[in-house]
Amino acid sequence: MMSMSDQIDLYEEICALSADMVNAARSNDWSRLVALERSVAALRDELVANSGPGPDTGTTAAENDHKRGLIQRILEDDAEIRRHTEPWMEHVRQFLGSQNRRKQVQQAYAATDSAPGGY
Repeated sequence: MMSMSDQIDLYEEICALSADMVNAARSNDWSRLVALERSVAALRDELVANSGPGPDTGTTAAENDHKRGLIQRILEDDAEIRRHTEPWMEHVRQFLGSQNRRKQVQQAYAATDSAPGGY
């Protein structure tokens, strides 16, 4: 099991990366955002794998407050990232949807062109 100090170190790393993710999202640097998200996911997985199932009873109030503050900043960064990525994702969904519809129409016309006795 990971000590609270080690957990806080990981949360601090995640917090720093999430701030970088905000900057990448604001500048529409999607490839950088994805790379940073992968780094965050690896740290998160490490944190989950090495944390105990219940609360760490040997922690101080100051450690708990610091950890809580880091988690709050990470959540705030996540909300800011979503404000930038969700409109872009909706645009991509619409684009892909229109491409899919166009393909279906083309396939439908191709089917009628090749049908016996077609127009």
